[in-house]
Amino acid sequence: MPVQNPLFPVFLKLENLRVLLVGGGNVGLEKLTAILRSSPATAVTVVSLTFLPALRALAARHPAVQLHVGSYADSFLEGADLVFCATDDPALHRRIVAAAHAARLLVNVADTPPLCDFYLSSVVQKGALKVAVSTNGQSPTVAKRLRAVLEAALPDELDAVLQKMPAIRKQLAGDFAAKVKALDAVTAGLAGAPATWPPPPGAGGRWPWARCWPPGPWPWPAGAPRPINRWMKTKELANY
Repeated sequence: MPVQNPLFPVFLKLENLRVLLVGGGNVGLEKLTAILRSSPATAVTVVSLTFLPALRALAARHPAVQLHVGSYADSFLEGADLVFCATDDPALHRRIVAAAHAARLLVNVADTPPLCDFYLSSVVQKGALKVAVSTNGQSPTVAKRLRAVLEAALPDELDAVLQKMPAIRKQLAGDFAAKVKALDAVTAGLAGAPATWPPPPGAGGRWPWARCWPPGPWPWPAGAPRPINRWMKTKELANY
């Protein structure tokens, strides 16, 4: 039986937390870039004896990032919520992990899965949509390959669809179950399935957004909107 991935997926509001990053080299730059790409206003304290010029330049563009030139000390853990170890010193990493765990802090250690409390995922983002890929620390390379596949497969118009959904949801009548059924129908085309008919109770025989559809000789009941089916383009759904 295949080994299951036991990790619990979660999306953090990192801008509400304080991050300690130890390491100012290439790995530190990679970690800081990943943090700020998703959460650019995150408060990050970076500690290192030296810093790459690229890391200094990145920090200069983000006022919440502070650089401390010097050696790591356990006092840097005070006030931190998450810790990243990104140096080339395994002994220092083990020391940081021990001190962080004593303070009940979660730690990510670069290239050392057994010491990690959490991993960074490969991320695909299309506006408000964010998809994270995890291989349970087994192969970041495979995760990056899958990210590339998803980036190519997911249309850019998905974000426009997401932006329209709150307005559509507000137009729906009926109880919670009816609204869920209606939302399932309007998004059915994204999964390659046909929409359902008739409209949910309370819709007066029409979908609330029927007026948004262009007229046409659709083979459906009189007054019905064009169905959302497997041939419908995501762009059309985005252009309600």
